[in-house]
Amino acid sequence: MTGQQIRLRLPRAGFDLDVDLHLPAQGITVLFGPSGSGKTSVLRCVAGLERAQNALVRIDGQTWQDDAAGVFVPTWQRSLGYVFQESSLFEHMNVQANLAYGLRRSNGPASARALQEAIDLLGIGELLSRRPPALSGGERQRVAIARALAAQPRVLLLDEPLASLDLARRLDIMPWIERLRDELRMPMIYVTHSVQEVTRLADHLVVLERGRVKTAGPVAEVLSAVTPALSLGDDAGALLEGHVAENDARWHLSRVAFPGGSVWLRDAGLSVGRKVRIRILARDVSVATQEPRHTSIQNLLACVIDSLSADTHPSQVLVRLRCGPSLLLARITQRAAQALALQPGQAVWAQVKSVALID
Repeated sequence: MTGQQIRLRLPRAGFDLDVDLHLPAQGITVLFGPSGSGKTSVLRCVAGLERAQNALVRIDGQTWQDDAAGVFVPTWQRSLGYVFQESSLFEHMNVQANLAYGLRRSNGPASARALQEAIDLLGIGELLSRRPPALSGGERQRVAIARALAAQPRVLLLDEPLASLDLARRLDIMPWIERLRDELRMPMIYVTHSVQEVTRLADHLVVLERGRVKTAGPVAEVLSAVTPALSLGDDAGALLEGHVAENDARWHLSRVAFPGGSVWLRDAGLSVGRKVRIRILARDVSVATQEPRHTSIQNLLACVIDSLSADTHPSQVLVRLRCGPSLLLARITQRAAQALALQPGQAVWAQVKSVALID
């Protein structure tokens, strides 16, 4: 299956954007980093809205820019959908007319079927007669995504599509984006600086800083690495994929199993067997050299220390733990690490005080 190759150089104020990425052919690739790190510039260069130097942009077998071969395909000829931070819908048209406008680049029965599929997937059928001022922010963005999908693009580019929405609306629209990812199996490149969106939506993660790629790879692998964890501060932690192994009706708890262990968390009403993501923050993990007993902490995992790294504050250390094939992070004090004589390869117990269900 053909993937995506994006090699770009572009001078920016204060730094030069310089990236060389090989991205998967399916799923959501998130470009993550602080404001001004070059995330949107990468997206605009892929779309042809800005022309990078020494560039190679190849999407799903199509070459859109290859400076070595003198190739540059203009934006209007690139098979892409672009969703901006603001929905950019035509206020004087109803939803149906806005969606029909999206068909102008790709007429025919196949496009009409693709648009109807997008309408169904995004649950906007009952909105077709409304005009944009009568829509909520989340509804407007769902319409904007459907319009972008009408042309049957090879890639969907999303530039902070939830940034203008409040928390409730963001939580409302994320399941629809997940549904697109799982059912359309179309590659998406998604720009955000929200850790919440990364942990909920990303399959592949690219961390940018001042125009350079700090790290890239599968999201769980990147988040459990030390370098990006340091930049996340209090949000540093591991992302684990597992399934609901059992529900305990008496205590209103669910046990989520993942490769290397399992943890209990509050019952969210999910059925046994349901695939889920869980997030365990480094600040919620402590380390013991003997199996703890008589403790209120119920989630205890047998692990091996993978590494110890200096944290951003000299009083703390970041401990990377390997629990079978899965990785956890623990943020503890340097004093505790020295008192316990912690070292790589040592068998320890991870005490997990809190687990967040990402669903």
